[in-house]
Order: sequence, then structure tokens, then C-alpha cells
Amino acid sequence: MESVLTYLKRAVEENASDLFVVAGRAVSIKKEGRIVALQDDRLMPDDSESLVRELYGMAHRPMDKCMSVGDDDFSLSVTGLARFRVNTYRQRGSLAAVIRIVSFGIPDWRSVGIPEEVMRIANMTRGMVLVTGPAGGGKSTTLACVVDAVNRNRDAHIITIEDPIEYLHRNDKSIISQRELAMDTSSYVTALRASLRQAPDVILLGEMRDLETIQTAMTAAETGHLVISTLHTVGAVNTIDRIIDVFPPSQQQQVRIQLAQVMKTVISQQLLPSADGGLVPAFEIMHLNNAVRSMVRDSRIHQIDSVIQTSAAEGMISMDESITRLYRAGRISAETAVHCAMNPDQMQKKLGK
Repeated sequence: MESVLTYLKRAVEENASDLFVVAGRAVSIKKEGRIVALQDDRLMPDDSESLVRELYGMAHRPMDKCMSVGDDDFSLSVTGLARFRVNTYRQRGSLAAVIRIVSFGIPDWRSVGIPEEVMRIANMTRGMVLVTGPAGGGKSTTLACVVDAVNRNRDAHIITIEDPIEYLHRNDKSIISQRELAMDTSSYVTALRASLRQAPDVILLGEMRDLETIQTAMTAAETGHLVISTLHTVGAVNTIDRIIDVFPPSQQQQVRIQLAQVMKTVISQQLLPSADGGLVPAFEIMHLNNAVRSMVRDSRIHQIDSVIQTSAAEGMISMDESITRLYRAGRISAETAVHCAMNPDQMQKKLGK
């Protein structure tokens, strides 16, 4: 068994997205959507524990939380190599880890396939913007590119609250304060409330996990700040439903009214296997125009999809239209298009497959 640093280096050399340390399986990487073993021998529980302890040593972090709660999140940097987002956990009585590889630099938004319409978020000055999608769907990269654009072009105080910090930003035209849960603050809500006293222009909230966080974020957006956050939902309509459903029925109508006022844009994204063996992002973009605001306010959420489909002139695009364009450009296969579509049957008919 090699050291954990050796495995991290190999993962970076292989352009992997993740590194897996799990007892009962060889140390493995995820590369272009496939799991690939880095060695022949399977890890024994003592081996995986040793590698996990090395990770904590590299991060200069105590293992108390993982040992008492059963899982932990943190990040670490290796000079000249990369940054890593680490999730450690107990499984079947042994310690395990999944490590996400994050490059030091902020990627160029064009090179990673982020549309110009998404980057226009950086020009907004107030309200709420959500970037949604499944775990590993590229949300963090999109957010980092948007924050970088604000940083390079505006005099602003940007406060990020993350768990953990992935991309490191250097102050350019803006001042950036990056806060990490557990290390710099006890919770999203605590940091979010404190941020309102720190003269923010832009607040980046890593994730809206619960009712209190959502409520506080909406209040911050109402008071004249730009609040950008994420949810693990696929599709703009599902995102609106998810936020409303978090609240008790007695509050839901008030939340609809509040959302209709503060929400500016919902971006939903997912990464698809590309025809050349890599990954390519597909984006759904919904701006809250008057029609969408009215539908949110009046509980006609199911009608929003039709507005997205007919509002291309306003910069909107549905997920299935984004996938169709990728297929027609030769970026993805027909099978991928059908498999990843929100409406697979309709996509199959559209492609004539």
C-alpha cells in the first residue's frame, strides 16, 4: 500500500474527479464517469484507517467529529499539486474517504462549457440566484466562475460560506471573505446572520440545507444583497417546489409571495458523458419574468416549464433543449441524450430514435 499522498498525486495525473478509499476495494479513482482501480490489492480495514488518518494529519485536523458523529467534511491543499475536498465516514465498522480533486486555479468559464447567459449572474446586484443539480454536477465550478467574474469586474465585498472551501479566491477589484463551517463558523445560519453586519454586496451560501437557512437567505436577499446558493434538485420547477415544501403548510402561501419577489434566476445543471470520453455540462436557465413570478405566487408551478420553453428570447432554456443542442452539435450520443433527458420519451421521439 502506498501513502495517501502518492494516491492523490496519481489521481491528479490521471485527471480524475474523485479518489475512493474504502475497505474491501482497491484504492480507486473516478475518471470520466468510470471507476478505475489504482492497484490490484484490496484495502483491509486497517489500511483504509491508516490512509484516512494520513489525510487528517495533512489537514492538521482532529478526527473527533468523524469518530463521534460518523462522517466529516474538510479540505486540504498540497503545494504544487491541487486542493482536495474530503469526506470521511464510517462504513461497516471501518473508516473510508471520498476525495474530490479541485484545481488551484479558477477555470475559464468558456473552457468548461458554462454559457454566457449563466455568467450574467455576475452583473446582478440584488435578489436570490440558485444553482441546482445532483452532487458532482459541476455546481461548485459554476459558482467559482461567477464569483471570479464579480471579483475581476466590480468593487464589492463578497462573503462565501462553504462546507468546505473548495476554490480559493484572491482579492482583485473586490474583497473576498471566505468562511468555512467548523473552522470559521458553527453553522450556515450563524455565518449568514453575521454576514449581514459585514457590509456584504454578494453572499455565496454553499448550500441551503434546512428551513432556517432558507428563511435567513431569503431575508438577506430581500434586504438588498445578492445571495447565491445551491440545492440538490434537478430542474427549475422542482427547485421552487422543494423550497416551498420545506415550510409548514400554514406558511407556504407567504413563502410563495416572498419567493416571487426575491428570486431572480434558477440554474439547473448536470454533467453528461461526452462523445469524446469526457464530461460536458447541460444547463436549464429560468429567469423569473412577470409570467413566472405570477405562477410562483399563485401556486401554478406546473405551468412554468411551458414559459421556459417559449422564452428563449429572454435567455431561458429548458434542460431537454440544452441536451438536444449538445446532441446536434455532436457533443453527446443519442443514448446519453435520452438517458439524461427530463422527458426521455419525448426526447426519443425528437431524435427519431
